Amino acid sequence: MTKRLLLIPIALGLLANADPNDPDPALIPPEIRRMLEAAIASGNETEITTVVKYARNAVPDAADAIDAMADVWRDEKTASHSRTIREATFFDLWHGRAELGGFATTGNSQNIGLTGIVDLTREGLQWRHKLHLQGDYQESFNIVSREHYVASYEPNFKLSANNYVYGAAQYESDRFLGYFNRFSASAGAGYSAIRKPNMTLDVELGPAFRHTEFTDDRIESALAARGNLNFTWKLTPAISFNQTASAYLQRFNSTVGTNSALNAKVFGPLSAQFSYNVQYESQPPIGRRTTDTISRASVVYSF
Repeated sequence: MTKRLLLIPIALGLLANADPNDPDPALIPPEIRRMLEAAIASGNETEITTVVKYARNAVPDAADAIDAMADVWRDEKTASHSRTIREATFFDLWHGRAELGGFATTGNSQNIGLTGIVDLTREGLQWRHKLHLQGDYQESFNIVSREHYVASYEPNFKLSANNYVYGAAQYESDRFLGYFNRFSASAGAGYSAIRKPNMTLDVELGPAFRHTEFTDDRIESALAARGNLNFTWKLTPAISFNQTASAYLQRFNSTVGTNSALNAKVFGPLSAQFSYNVQYESQPPIGRRTTDTISRASVVYSF
C-alpha cells in the first residue's frame, strides 16, 4: 500500500523531466514506460487512469502508444474475468450479505424482536441470479407477537448492458399482516437506468400471479401488475444508502412495500445498518391495519 501511495508523486517527478517534443511519436520515453508498467503491475484501475492522464499530457506525441499499453491491460483483465466466469460452476461466484439485528414495530404489533436477512447474488456473463431470505420473530411474555418470513428467487437474462428480462418467484407468511401463505410469480422487463461506480438504479415491470391464503379463511388467486425499484447510492467509501420499493397491484388486495437503509462500514466486512420498512395492504382482514412499519438496527456481514 505504501508503494502505491508513493507512486503518484514519483510519477509526477518523472513526467516533469520528460521531453514533450519527442521526435518519435511511437516511442514512449523509458522513464514514462517504467512508470506505466509500475502502475499496470499494481492492478489498480484508478492509479492506472491517473498515470495515463499525466503521461499523455507530458508526452502528447506518444499518447496513442500510452493508451495502447493501458488498453492491452484492460483487454487482458476483461478476458481473464470472462474466462473465470465461463469456467465456474453454478455454485461458484456467489457473493452477498448476512444481516442480524433488532427491530421495533408499530401497527398491528408494538414490540421489539430479532431479524435475520440473507441476500445472495451471482453475476454471470448473461445471467444474474438473486436469492433473498428473511425472517422476523418476536415473543412477548411467551406469546408470539410477530412472525414474518420471506423467500424469493429472481433470475435475470441480460439483453444488453442496461436491459434484461427477469423471472421472479416469492413466498411470504405473516399472520399478523393477515395471511398465512402467499405465493407470487412474475416475469417481465428490467432496465438499469443508472449504472455508475457510486450509483445504480434498476427498474422492473411485468405481469404477475398471486395466490393468498388469508387468516379469515379467504383464498384469493388473481393476476396482478408487479413493479420493482432498487436504488443504491454510495455517498462516501464508508457510507451508502439503499432504497427498494415493490408493488403488486390487483383487483383484490394490493400490496406496496418500501425499505430505506443507511449503511456505514465499521471495519473489514462488517458494517452497521439502520433501516425503515413500510408495508401496505389495501384490503387486510377485518381487525387488521392496512400499514405496518419496522425500524431495524443491524450488523451486516458482507462476503
